[in-house]
Amino acid sequence: MQITFHGAARTVTGSQHLIEINGAKLLLECGLYQGRRREAYEINRQFPYDPGDIDAVILSHAHIDHSGNLPHLVKAGYSGPIYATAATCRLAEVMLLDSGHIHEQDAVFVNKIRYRRGEGPIEPLYTQADAAQVPEHFSPVRYGDTFEPVPGVQAHLVEAGHMLGSAGVCLDLEENGRRHRLWFSGDIGRMDLPILRDPVLPEAGVETLVMECTYGDRPHMDPEEAFVELRDTVARTVARGGKVIIPAFAVGRTQEIVYDLHRAIDAGDLPRIPVFVDSPLAVNVTDVFREFPEYFDAETREFIRNDARHQAALGFDLLTYTRSVDESKALNTRKDPMVIISASGMAETGRILHHLRNNIENPRNTVMIVSWQAPHTLGRRLVEGNKEVKIFGEVYRVRAEVAVVNGLSAHAGQDFLVDYARAAADTVKKIYLVHGEDKPAMALEEKLHDAGLERVYYPQRGAVAAL
Repeated sequence: MQITFHGAARTVTGSQHLIEINGAKLLLECGLYQGRRREAYEINRQFPYDPGDIDAVILSHAHIDHSGNLPHLVKAGYSGPIYATAATCRLAEVMLLDSGHIHEQDAVFVNKIRYRRGEGPIEPLYTQADAAQVPEHFSPVRYGDTFEPVPGVQAHLVEAGHMLGSAGVCLDLEENGRRHRLWFSGDIGRMDLPILRDPVLPEAGVETLVMECTYGDRPHMDPEEAFVELRDTVARTVARGGKVIIPAFAVGRTQEIVYDLHRAIDAGDLPRIPVFVDSPLAVNVTDVFREFPEYFDAETREFIRNDARHQAALGFDLLTYTRSVDESKALNTRKDPMVIISASGMAETGRILHHLRNNIENPRNTVMIVSWQAPHTLGRRLVEGNKEVKIFGEVYRVRAEVAVVNGLSAHAGQDFLVDYARAAADTVKKIYLVHGEDKPAMALEEKLHDAGLERVYYPQRGAVAAL
């Protein structure tokens, strides 16, 4: 029994962990690596194993950094099942189709610029047609139900509280008469987040814990404090006649922001300004959210019951979900205050790039960053205070306010990460920190040592660990 950390190792993106047992190969996640474009392109193109040799995949949730390279995996020869919750299967289906479309469209746009420079064209990483092959491999499972992805592995999923359908993965392994329990956290959510139920902590008997550490170096503010910060940022931007441009993941973060704006406008804490979700994916995703109301937390269900005007958490009269390109372009000709929420969350692809290049040089406007930004992404450059940024290869001055609202993160902060690991303290032998950069990983490792958890490791990409 062994595990190899092929992705999200000493970085946050591209989650991939390969378990080998009884001659079988079980892949946890197949995420898209994001970072410097050329480096990311090569990493995503080249698997460190033969996809045809993989026997099964377990997907913790649908975010692209966990699911986004599944189309390439299938195209390269994978033919087995992909286990996930029903909500994750539906969300990943729409997300991967959208991702394929974005890769195609961005290649067309960038190639126009490359042609003017006398440079050769690039090929999209994968297409919509490639992505359309993935859903036939999905095998939905319910929280708590035991399944056997490969011989010698009994698995079940638990609520992770990170996004709709997200899961932690418990694996009971047996090889040559030896048993071992491995717990993979996926992305760990937070207590008391809007819409989502609280995460389930590791169960008794865990010997190996593989857990994320994205925010291992700091706690988060209370979600209600983050709501106030978001509300106040919108209010001051509207007061100066500007637009609020929000790069947001189409799954999870967009719905949370819509819910918060709905609350604030209904309460009279914000003026009645138009709110646009400019992402066909987010429209489809919101439809999926409505398919699975049983995944909502009690607070959201109560909000819906008490919302006499709309009877909905993710829809209200000032909210418009745009689908067409013409609708999207029209937003950039308008001068009135508004909120535009658009994908992608790290401002690397999609319509958000067009909204940024049309609005980033206007000091009345605000670019609101509401999630962690990977190194070398446009979102990260904005967070770091760059005064000039490149968008589609052209330079723009950053004159708009850049507001960072960290408290909206759906990832656990340092304090809850420590609580999460301590839940396994009685039996855990080794803890592997993944899905985090060096600074948060080292900070969390120190906190875990202080809590009496000594054998903590931060594996590099390609590292192999015996189980």
